[in-house]
Amino acid sequence: MKNGSVIGIDVGCSPTRRSSAICQLDWSASVISWKIKRFRAAEPEREQAIRELSAGRPIMAAAFDGPIRRGFEIIGRYRTAERMLTRRLRPLIGKPGQSSAPVGKLLNRHANECVLLLVRHADLHPAWHAVPIDDKALVEAFPSSFLGMMIADPTDLSARRGNRSDRFFQHLVTAGVLSALIGHCLPGRTLTQDLATVVNHDDRAALICALSALCVAKGDFVAVGDDDGWIILPPRSFIQPAQWSLLEANAAEEPGAALNVAVPEEIIVHLQ
Repeated sequence: MKNGSVIGIDVGCSPTRRSSAICQLDWSASVISWKIKRFRAAEPEREQAIRELSAGRPIMAAAFDGPIRRGFEIIGRYRTAERMLTRRLRPLIGKPGQSSAPVGKLLNRHANECVLLLVRHADLHPAWHAVPIDDKALVEAFPSSFLGMMIADPTDLSARRGNRSDRFFQHLVTAGVLSALIGHCLPGRTLTQDLATVVNHDDRAALICALSALCVAKGDFVAVGDDDGWIILPPRSFIQPAQWSLLEANAAEEPGAALNVAVPEEIIVHLQ
């Protein structure tokens, strides 16, 4: 992956407040940089923001902080992906919202809108990764779970629902874990920006979505779910042992294969 770009979109539902954000993460052979733009969940502002940060360059993968599944229909069910990140794990890292709840259906609808706009304007790579939901490299992210999987004892941070992802982000930036993850995916490069300067909640979420997409582009990630959608988590080597044990216990209670560990070698040929 000498040069490339991924996209992360923090899906918001407000037509009056800029609570949505898109992050374009780019890299060359030597540096890594990103751009973030906030927008309202209303047209033409949403489409303009997505077009501005995605058009004119090949996008290797895109991740959305909202429920999506193959066909991009309204899901309306409590999904395996949500159960996998709720049972046993909720006391440590919180939980995703339920796609069966009214707010989950609303978020699902807005996530689908963002997907359609990105597909319209971006040159998206085909989906060569494990557990695809579309012919294009479109995936689902959930920032607080993605971050919480990498923290040895999340309860030490005294995080609550309203500040959980921000506390997790700040902790992992200070500990150097996020920069290590970026270096793992894109070795030998220099970050042109300081992760600590990303302070807005929605900007942080969009950036973590972009890092989720980067793990997919690298082909090194864990995913939980089934045909109703897969949520992307960090590479197996970055997930803490306690969280991994709980994921395995949750997967053992699901009727199908709800836990997938991607093998990077499977994707390398497609990225050269």
